[in-house]
Amino acid sequence: MRVDLFDFELPQDLIAQRPVSPRDSARLLDVAPMSEGGGLHDRSVRDLPSLLKKGDLLVFNDTRVIPARLIGTRRGGGKVETLLIRERAPDRWLAFARPAKRLKVDDALAFGGLGARVAAKHEDGSIEIAFDRGGAELRAAIAAEGAIPLPPYIRGGTADAQDRADYQTLFARHEGSVAAPTAGLHFTPALLEALADAGIATAGVTLHVGAGTFQPVRVDDTEQHVMHAEWGEVPEATAEAVARAGRVVCVGTTSLRLLETVARTGPMRPWSGETDIFITPGYQFRAADLLLTNFHLPRSTLFMLVAAFAGLERMKAAYAHAVRARYRFYSYGDCCLLRR
Repeated sequence: MRVDLFDFELPQDLIAQRPVSPRDSARLLDVAPMSEGGGLHDRSVRDLPSLLKKGDLLVFNDTRVIPARLIGTRRGGGKVETLLIRERAPDRWLAFARPAKRLKVDDALAFGGLGARVAAKHEDGSIEIAFDRGGAELRAAIAAEGAIPLPPYIRGGTADAQDRADYQTLFARHEGSVAAPTAGLHFTPALLEALADAGIATAGVTLHVGAGTFQPVRVDDTEQHVMHAEWGEVPEATAEAVARAGRVVCVGTTSLRLLETVARTGPMRPWSGETDIFITPGYQFRAADLLLTNFHLPRSTLFMLVAAFAGLERMKAAYAHAVRARYRFYSYGDCCLLRR
């Protein structure tokens, strides 16, 4: 499909710069299924227990965002900014860097007290960084020297101390993401208690969100776009819960992409590995029945996914309504509930 089909206009002042407090006071656009007329209803995240049914299963992504943005210096002088993408070895990470073109293999880098060198450069613009330590010692150094990697549309990507808490979900357990699974940011202990009281179960998967998920689509046709791979895991308990659930409600596109990765090759089962699944209109969903998700960027792979789930014209109408009603967009913004 042509990428420009997924474009829409968004006023800049609707891009949320901070989350609402408490988290479950965010707005929720309920997009009714076509069997119910496909209407649009303005609600709150706190209404979620009444919008779901007893026996539904909410599937969260329990990944934890690491302070993946490192700012330092390179040999010969000059600032270098890196965004860690994926761990390659206990002492090596794949990363994006600025200015990438000036970096050469074996260039020495310093991030405060953390030393490193450029071990490799790749055709996609990424580099491989070899650090002077590894394992738990490296993770501690990254935590001390790094910053939360906010997307550029939030205060220019500049995080502060408050973002260290704001940009983590209640479920964050396993370190490895460079971006938050943002639909999960809306949940509070009180909301989880209300969902449990309504007979709605929960389960977790892990998908370490990489920078590739949010890279701009620079081609004219979706068939030409290449997704970066991300590592994920579906535990045995979650696979069993999904298999027996009345309806599966994916909290965010990350949990949906992981479940669909497993389901497209057979029945739901425990699984771990890398996925580069790219979901566009025409895809046949096998695992997800509902999707709770934030509002996404125009021409992005995530907007393409929601268009595949609920229909392109329907999602364009939903986003146009959200703009008119002044919903807050993107990572710290409001959300919508989609039913096929």
